[in-house]
Amino acid sequence: MLAYIIRRILYAIPILIGVNLITFMLFFMVNSPDDMARVQLGAKQVTPELIQSWKEQRGYDKPLFVNTKAEGLSQMSDTLFVQESLKLFSFDFGFSDSNRDIGSDIKERMMPSLSIALPTFVIALITNISLALLLVLFRGSMLDTSMMIIAVMIMSVSGLFYIIAGQVLFSKIWHWVPISGYESGWDGIKFILLPVMIGVFSGIGSGVRWYRSIFLEQINQDYVRTARAKGLSEIKVLFGHVLRNGMLPILTGVVVIIPSLFMGSLIMESFFGIPGLGSYTIDAINSQDFAIVKAMVFLGSVLYILGLILTDISYTLFDPRVKLS
Repeated sequence: MLAYIIRRILYAIPILIGVNLITFMLFFMVNSPDDMARVQLGAKQVTPELIQSWKEQRGYDKPLFVNTKAEGLSQMSDTLFVQESLKLFSFDFGFSDSNRDIGSDIKERMMPSLSIALPTFVIALITNISLALLLVLFRGSMLDTSMMIIAVMIMSVSGLFYIIAGQVLFSKIWHWVPISGYESGWDGIKFILLPVMIGVFSGIGSGVRWYRSIFLEQINQDYVRTARAKGLSEIKVLFGHVLRNGMLPILTGVVVIIPSLFMGSLIMESFFGIPGLGSYTIDAINSQDFAIVKAMVFLGSVLYILGLILTDISYTLFDPRVKLS
């Protein structure tokens, strides 16, 4: 297994380089260092000298990919892409274009993001799987049909509607929870209740339909018929066999959620004024702060790759036939 993990980590290096390359290309196709300097300096009458000084302080005066003024390998190494990429691979995120320590900001904003994403993920996972198993138990019944119609209706509505409707109903009309804000500790529970509830509800439609399709695929397998022939009840068959054998595709889907647990929800955090990594990224994009954007994209890619590796390892726990080699 150790050899497999090392090989996967080595495979991840060119992937991260490619992601970083695309990030550089897309960002600088839209924004030039001069534009970034004007935004950060925040003055209408910015002199060329101020712009040049700002770029030199942050390394944006270097060529992006090829330095024609240098010789030999320096043509490739003495560039903005290589210099910044080397820092990222050493997890040195440096300072933002507004002179803030990005590493400290990530540590500070990670907990607000986790306080929203983690309970939403856990509650949604338990709720969706439980409802899906219930529908499989009563498959073909009026309950199954009605729930599928409701699930499609929930999926058809934009997530923004649930956020706005939730804020109007629970905050402005009923005054049950604050409309926005964040506090750490137990006092902050009132601020995360509404975002968590909206996150769980908005994902029920797609979650229940997906898990239901997984369990329905398993319910007609030979091992299920064998279990029924041995006299096991339908509930024991569902929870003892179908659920266990359906864990492999479930784990695969869970991987997609792992980066968002740390990176936060961009829309949710922005609407509810939560100082997490999601709103941090949005603010960086609006202010054209490339240092933060590339750091967040790189961190998200690392977390996603780490999730894939952990998923492969967890496969061996749920299916003894899976061997990592």
